[in-house]
Amino acid sequence: MKTTVTILLSLFLAFQASLSVGQPDLNTFVNPVIPGDHPDPTLTKVDNYFYTSGSSFNPTPKIYRSTDLVHWEVIAQPVKASWTTYGDTPGGGAWGGHTLYHHGQWWHYFGRGGGAMYFVTANSPTAAWSDPVELDRFGDLPPYGVDNSIFIDEDSGKWYLLTKAGHENNHIVELGEDGQPTGEFLDLTWLNPNAEDNPYGWAEGPVMWKHDDYYYYSFAEHLVGQQYVMRSDTLTDNPDDWEVMQGNMFRGSTGTFNRPNHISPAVTLEDGTSWVIGHSYHQSANWQAQGRQGLLIEVVYEDGWPIMQYPPTGATQAPDLENTRNIPWMVAKSDFFSTPRLSPHWSILGYLPEDQISLSERNGWIQLTPYQGYTSIIQNDGEHQYSIATHVDFEPETSSDQAGLWIINGPEGLQVKTYSSVNDEGTDVLGFSFDGTVHEVENTIGSAVWLKLVRNNHTAAGFFSEDGETWTQIGDDINILPIDRHQNDFNDFTGNQQGLFVVGKSALFDSYIYRDAYAPIMAGSPANFSGVSSAAESSYLASISHNDWAMYAGAQFGKSTSSSSSIDYDKTARQINITASSNAQGGIVDVWLGGINTGELIAAVEIENTESSANYQTFSAVTTEEITGSHDVYFHFKGEESASELFRIKHFSFSEEITTSNETNDREILPESYRLQQNYPNPFNPSTMISYQLPVSSDVSLKVFNILGREVATLVNTRVAAGQHQVQFDASSLSSGMYFYTLETNDFSKTRKMLLIK
Repeated sequence: MKTTVTILLSLFLAFQASLSVGQPDLNTFVNPVIPGDHPDPTLTKVDNYFYTSGSSFNPTPKIYRSTDLVHWEVIAQPVKASWTTYGDTPGGGAWGGHTLYHHGQWWHYFGRGGGAMYFVTANSPTAAWSDPVELDRFGDLPPYGVDNSIFIDEDSGKWYLLTKAGHENNHIVELGEDGQPTGEFLDLTWLNPNAEDNPYGWAEGPVMWKHDDYYYYSFAEHLVGQQYVMRSDTLTDNPDDWEVMQGNMFRGSTGTFNRPNHISPAVTLEDGTSWVIGHSYHQSANWQAQGRQGLLIEVVYEDGWPIMQYPPTGATQAPDLENTRNIPWMVAKSDFFSTPRLSPHWSILGYLPEDQISLSERNGWIQLTPYQGYTSIIQNDGEHQYSIATHVDFEPETSSDQAGLWIINGPEGLQVKTYSSVNDEGTDVLGFSFDGTVHEVENTIGSAVWLKLVRNNHTAAGFFSEDGETWTQIGDDINILPIDRHQNDFNDFTGNQQGLFVVGKSALFDSYIYRDAYAPIMAGSPANFSGVSSAAESSYLASISHNDWAMYAGAQFGKSTSSSSSIDYDKTARQINITASSNAQGGIVDVWLGGINTGELIAAVEIENTESSANYQTFSAVTTEEITGSHDVYFHFKGEESASELFRIKHFSFSEEITTSNETNDREILPESYRLQQNYPNPFNPSTMISYQLPVSSDVSLKVFNILGREVATLVNTRVAAGQHQVQFDASSLSSGMYFYTLETNDFSKTRKMLLIK
């Protein structure tokens, strides 16, 4: 029998080891990790979490959180759209944004036009944030500028605002415990003087960090220019104490994102590696209007100087961190509006009084009321292929009254819309339009109707439905290339957005469905992948070899059981259908939810030879369980190791009805390794689910211990068959605190921690 001290020591060592477990997606990632518009990013590490924010401009800003730097979730909107100073102009709104913890509370600093800087505070980053407080000005110091950041000197405990206000006006302004400038500052106007024709452009977006006793001050030339850095072993404004590295910090050959800059401060991990979040437009002008997307980039120090490789087009080695919260990939999120407050993944387009949006007018619905013309809630339009759908209740009176789905560009002059309205003759219609092209059909369904907008690269299509099951297209497809191309004034600094809108009259919506799992999901543009490639404007997934993989984010299978939404969307998937071709021997697609080897293996689809790469056929497999909720779908490809291309995939979908046998699942569905997964949810109250997998039948012990190493529950103590398994842990009788759970077999032992909060 182990002693309490021995158990505590083994639990601690096991927990320490668990911190270095690799990513669920085979230790690599593909940029952008935050797709869509994420300009001027900052990065802060507080305890085991990373936080990033940045400029949002007219959409209200967001704070993102991660445990592994790859998977990010939106946790807060720090600035309210109802703040009267917010404004409502493309390219206006909030500039910059830095979230951090100091002096016992959370702070978020941002700029708002005219060089004015503000901060908001909160007791927790997920709690309600205060109203903005403007930073005091003093002496002859110029306006603070906009895309600034904060530096905390851990050695002295002091913190500083790094400002850029015009080409030459770089300053490091000391802050007090109240968040306001103390009146002390370091003058860096010598860095980029007008007399030398501003050698570093605007020297904008300044950030600072400390590494190996050096202070590093980095800045961008301009919004698409080079990234520079200087260093000093003393925090001073004496130019003789600073060295400036010659040339760009980025090295090597360029890929999809060829002009990265505006990096965040560098964060160093326990393994000694350093990382930043940077931004860059897409290399192709045809996708530049998606905005400056959030890139994860490793920093390597050579002779004391931090350098970075241009982000490659393909897979990159991920940080040695774990996705402990099981955060899905960052794309737009579905919503059934069942919470009392609007979910933070939504932004509001421009200034909006609070009473224009209501989640209490009708249970399970959100009501949008136009303000000065229209009201819209939006999310970043970060992907090339997807579908969005909604169920809207709307009674238009004039042809200018519209409610539905849209994609809107930064200058807000181009919109792709699927909507409900009336025509000039007073007939109820359902429409699909873009840039002067309008398709309308008579609405014979009534005020409550389903609408869908499908994007396939630069082509869009609009649909309507009475029940959300059978869809009818509204007119023809429309080429929407102009909305994806570079717009005026750098697209007014804002990328495309997607979401719900109303014009003229109020409307009610009871759902927003992103990537319907029961409609064709185009395979050519996976959110994350390794080994595979896209071809012909991403119309299919190609170059699929043995052990490659691809991930499709945010597929919506149905409402979760906890949702109280009013709509009937209690769907469950029982079969997956993959449309593929092969002029080789074909192969197997292992289908996982949530992560390869760490998630759930739900199906194995056998792809056979179709005699030609152009001859596509549909191959199906029954899932091992009923699937509902929202999931990232992973494909892990298997086949002849020497084959250069096993097969190609055009699209896939799921279905509620079973129309095929489950023979292929019986062959390939067993896991290849032991695995104990992180419990979900975590933190939890009072119950949580613990999942594990066994490659062979094993004698299994699964026990729970408290922080003192005392056993508080035995969940499994028997022989268990090979496969995926789940056990529910009910902690109703236990007090709040940290607990550990340990899985043991003859060949495997693993411990993880979980947090009970009552």
